[in-house]
Amino acid sequence: MSENAFDAWLSALDLDFWGKGEHKLTLEQMAERLKRDEVVVLDVRTPEERRYWALPFARAIPLHELPSRWQELPRDRLIAAFCPGKVRASVAYAYLHSRGLENVRILDASAAELVNALKPGAVRKLARS
Repeated sequence: MSENAFDAWLSALDLDFWGKGEHKLTLEQMAERLKRDEVVVLDVRTPEERRYWALPFARAIPLHELPSRWQELPRDRLIAAFCPGKVRASVAYAYLHSRGLENVRILDASAAELVNALKPGAVRKLARS
């Protein structure tokens, strides 16, 4: 995407865009799409963070490595960027759009919400459906 194209994309992010929430992906939506192999969860946390809490179903590319590794991401599936505070996920969202990937969302979940969604009962339900 050229600088002018990014400027145009950024200019389109008005109240209507943010109000619709189409830039986000909920935990429920992520779970449904994971079952159908339609989403790649992009974990943009650092290796140090992942050492303490890993997401084995996610593709780990630290945000600072995204400029040299973004082409590893598939173009045929939704990409849901994740970090606990959503700040780095938001940066990844904008960066990937600047590289022409349009099917990108921010995973709308904190670390605590994600942990709760992955408790045994919830995982059992996902595995059986």
